[in-house]
Amino acid sequence: MNTAERTIRRIDAWQQRHKPTAFIVGVIKKYSDDNAGQLVASLCHAAFVSLFPLLLVLVTTLGLVAASDPALRHRVLSAVTDQFPLMSQDLASVKQLHRSSVIGLIVGLVVTIWGTTGLAQAGMFVMAQVWNVPGTRRPGFLQRLGRTGLFLLVLAVGVIVTTGLASLNAFGHQMVLIVAGADAVALVTNMGMYVLSFRVLTPKDVPTRDLVPGSVLAGVAWTVLQAGGALVVSHFLNNGSVYGIFGIVLSLLAWIYLVLQVTVYAAEVNVVHVRKLWPRSLVQPPLTEADRAALALQPLQNQRREEQQIVVTFTDCQP
Repeated sequence: MNTAERTIRRIDAWQQRHKPTAFIVGVIKKYSDDNAGQLVASLCHAAFVSLFPLLLVLVTTLGLVAASDPALRHRVLSAVTDQFPLMSQDLASVKQLHRSSVIGLIVGLVVTIWGTTGLAQAGMFVMAQVWNVPGTRRPGFLQRLGRTGLFLLVLAVGVIVTTGLASLNAFGHQMVLIVAGADAVALVTNMGMYVLSFRVLTPKDVPTRDLVPGSVLAGVAWTVLQAGGALVVSHFLNNGSVYGIFGIVLSLLAWIYLVLQVTVYAAEVNVVHVRKLWPRSLVQPPLTEADRAALALQPLQNQRREEQQIVVTFTDCQP
């Protein structure tokens, strides 16, 4: 054993003895075991495709519904840009639809629903992979359609709630307590939205209580990323140049990827916490019991038929 390997093994032994580091390593290893980077890339594509028509249809619908109430339109638009700060300039410049463009709006709604359906389907696949659910226990076609409708409902509820919070924030923009209270409620709302989203997208075999820890973490991270996105817009993307346009698109894509990566990591936190998949070893052999449990889950998720049996064995010595 050379000096480098001895050093790594000492670090490995240290992280396994301490629960915080062992848990973090367990989450990172589980993320790697699931090839979650590819899952995030798939989610990012679906989100990027569905986000633009979703937001633009919302803004243009406001032009029809709230044409006589500019204050209401401004509050709703503020709520949306608070959720997606990197889109604030583009959304603000969208012109409202005229009455003669109702057909175009209907087509846009159809495209939006189609794109969001793809996002929901991708999200259900990701959650099934993260929880290593065998194919025989995953929801069927009709169940997935129903869950897709629930996911759309969750998004709609999120828009309504965030609009109300934006109105409260605007009402008390000069009162510190009201602003602080609105921010606290927004944080709790983000956590609740993650609980609902995880519940809709995760197979029913997983109890709702097992989805809470990662949802809390994801809600906090989402709130921080919103603030970071607003900071980027105010300091770096506040001009209308060609560079600014490219910067907005690239930054939005990177931001979506980061949000989804954090989301999948939060889902992995739930799995590692519930199944006690720590401590994991950095160097093998030997494998820890958590290593064996995590590695045994990977082939089981490829079961497609009830009569198909998958057995995982290990030939190395017990540690």
